[in-house]
Amino acid sequence: MATPENTIDPMDIARRIRPSMTKLYVTYFRIADQSDLTGPQLSIMARLHQNGPSRISQVAQEEGIRMPTASNALHQLEQRDLVRRIREETDRRGVRVELTALGEKELKRVGEERTRFLAEMIATLDDENLRKADELADVINTLAETYNTAQISNKSE
Repeated sequence: MATPENTIDPMDIARRIRPSMTKLYVTYFRIADQSDLTGPQLSIMARLHQNGPSRISQVAQEEGIRMPTASNALHQLEQRDLVRRIREETDRRGVRVELTALGEKELKRVGEERTRFLAEMIATLDDENLRKADELADVINTLAETYNTAQISNKSE
C-alpha cells in the first residue's frame, strides 16, 4: 500500500531511531550504574512512590513482569530495608508492599544522580540540537505516559 509523500511513517521513524535509542539506553545505564540498584528495582520503587502501598500482583501487572520476578525483586529490596511488607487491614491474608523512609531517600538520591548523568549527556549537544531536545522532551514524556505494558502484552499474545 502506497503512502502519500507527506505522510509520516511511524515504522520509518522507529527504524531510524531504534538503534540509537538502544545505544543511548545502554550508555546511560552503564554511566548511571554507580548505584547498586537495578533499573527494574528503581522502576518498582518509583511505582510504589507514585501509587503508594501495592499488592505484589499489582506491581507485577503494572511493571509488565511475572509474579515470581516481582516477588524476587521486592524480596531483594526488602532485604536492604528499602521496602516493607504490610498486612491488609480488611484481609489479613493480603500483603502489600510500601517504600520505607530509607527507600524514599535512596530513590530520590539515585533519581537525582541519574538526572545529572543524563543532563551531562544532553549538555554535549550544540544549541540547535539542544533546542530540538527541549521540544522532544514533551513528546517522549507523552509517549511514556500513554504507552503502557498492557499494550505490549496484548501485542505479544
